[in-house]
Parts: sequence; C-alpha cells; structure tokens
Amino acid sequence: MNHPVYQRLRNATSGRRNRLALAAAVVAAAASTTGVALASTGQSTTPTGTAAVAVAELGRTAGQTGQTEAPQPTAPETAAPASPSDPATAEPTRAASSAAKTAPTSTPSKRPAPPASKVLDYQFQAQINGWYCGPAATRIALTVRDERPSQDEVAGDLGTTMSGTNSAQDTTRVLNKVIGTDFYRSTMLSGGAASRAEMDQLQADVVHAVSNGYAVVANIAGSATDVDGGWHSYPGGHYLTVVGYRDNGRTVKIADPAIPGDDSTYWMTTIDLANWAASRGYSS
Repeated sequence: MNHPVYQRLRNATSGRRNRLALAAAVVAAAASTTGVALASTGQSTTPTGTAAVAVAELGRTAGQTGQTEAPQPTAPETAAPASPSDPATAEPTRAASSAAKTAPTSTPSKRPAPPASKVLDYQFQAQINGWYCGPAATRIALTVRDERPSQDEVAGDLGTTMSGTNSAQDTTRVLNKVIGTDFYRSTMLSGGAASRAEMDQLQADVVHAVSNGYAVVANIAGSATDVDGGWHSYPGGHYLTVVGYRDNGRTVKIADPAIPGDDSTYWMTTIDLANWAASRGYSS
C-alpha cells in the first residue's frame, strides 16, 4: 500500500539522487575540457566554488554554439590630401601657364630693305617719229622684263595716233598686258605743281618698282633741269622711262626716247620729276 506521505518522500529522495548524478556528470565533463583532475574515490580535488564556475562556463559555451565574436568597427580610411607638387593633381591653368612660358615665341619675318641705289638692265631705242614717244618709252620699260616688241606693235596696243598717246592709264594697261602681270598701277597728278605728299609718293613708287625689277613710265609736260644743269622742255607733253635711282630714290635715272644716240639718259631729282609730271601722271 502506497501512502501519500511515503510516496512524496520517495520521489524527493529519487529526485535528489538524479540531481546529484547529473551534477557529477557535468563536473566530469568540465574536468575533461578544463584540466580539473578527479580522485579515484569520485571526489573532486577542486573546491566546490571552482566546480560551480566550471559548470556555469560550460553552460554558456553550450548555449553559444555556432556564434562568433562580432568584429570591432574600424574608422573608415580617408585619402591623404593631394600634394600641390603632384603632376596628376596640378591645376590645369598652372600647367597651361607653365607651357606658355616655355613655348618658343615666333617673330614675324620682315622683308629686306630695298637697296640705296639700283639701275636696271634695258634696251634703249629712240622714238622713230615725232608722236611715238609713248610707244618708245613703253617699249624701253618692256625690255627690262625681256619683252622686245616693235614700236608699231606697242603703238597699236596703246591706241597712239599722230596726236600722241592719251594718258598714263594707257601705258599701265599695255605694260600689264604684254608682261602678263598686274604689278603696274596708274598714279594721276593734277595741278601745276606736285604736293609734298605726291613727291614722297613718287619717290616710294620708283624705289618699289625698280627694286623689284620694273621700270617706271612717266607722262610729263613743260620744262625741267637735270642734276648736271641740262635743260629739257616738252611743252606739248612727252613720255619717258625711269630706269634707276640712287640716294634711296631722291634722284632718278631717266631714259629719254626723244634724245637720239647712245647716251640718251640723265639724272634728275625726284622733286623736279614730280613737278614735271604734275599735270599728267605715271605708271609704276
């Protein structure tokens, strides 16, 4: 017969034995992993407090199976500021400025100055009649460029009649046509005397033409004196050829088709020639 009080006492005794057995098993397991030695009699040489700590540590280890320690956060790395001398990070404007300083500079080329004096090679031929001064002077200028037409051929191109050749615009046109160029220009003067600007212009035009290998044909009227004192007078008008200059164009050499013979040239100041051509003009 099972008495209730007896039954409770047996259960309590049985439960205590179970708990002691469980505790002994846990301590044995802890001893195998923590190095705690047990006596052959079943009693632990480790104090009770140490066994309890081992059991507690074992329980925590069993409950944390599969967990790993969380990594400690680290501060993000920051890039070091670029060095001002680093070519990869240099400012573009600074690089461009440096390139500009080292780039070679070019200077525009200048044309050489014309010589102080020059006389052209030409073939002289005096006019063959009294109204062919225009064709004869134009032909002299053409021979400088290795063109040697007859005076009659030039007269036909100029439209020359027994009254003569009309103006410097005709000699300009024929010179360009026969030579095959557009070098020549007409400069027309008006008035009884040349202005200072017109004198300077004639000097510059003579130097430019002759230094480039072209003669100048001038249409003049009236009288003038050359540098040697020679007197030349053509009241009805005349054409002559400038074939050279000296003293930077202040004096010019004239081939005059109205003078027969071998020595048909003379020198005249540019001022006197400008006044001589004041009512007419020239081709240069």
